[in-house]
Amino acid sequence: MEIRHLTPAEIPQGLELVRDVFLEFEAPDYPPEGVEEFFRFLDDPQQASLCFYGAWDGTVLRGVLAAREEHICLLFVRREYHRQGTARALIEAYCREQTGAVTVNSSPYAVEAYHRLGFRDTAPQQTVNGITFTPMIREV
Repeated sequence: MEIRHLTPAEIPQGLELVRDVFLEFEAPDYPPEGVEEFFRFLDDPQQASLCFYGAWDGTVLRGVLAAREEHICLLFVRREYHRQGTARALIEAYCREQTGAVTVNSSPYAVEAYHRLGFRDTAPQQTVNGITFTPMIREV
């Protein structure tokens, strides 16, 4: 597995992976408002300011992490690569480039995975615009 920054030409492929994995694992538990809010975020032109990392298995994109400053905005891994170290490798590559603590707003589906990856809750679960999340932090 190779972890590297996505090129601008690869970002659409990364966003497609995010959409597919979101629809499979997250969207079924979200109200329509939350699904719409998530897709608004993905379609926002501000995505150009995100730093995208990809986990590659040859020419197959296994997973994607996107972040802004010290905050992970997206972390999605294809089903067939779950529990194989893909998310861990993406987070470790990202954290190596950070100087401060890293934060994330974890979906309910991913809370335990983030705990295993060294994150701790900083506040109780909350819902904003139909998106349910738990704020978390990992010291670097």
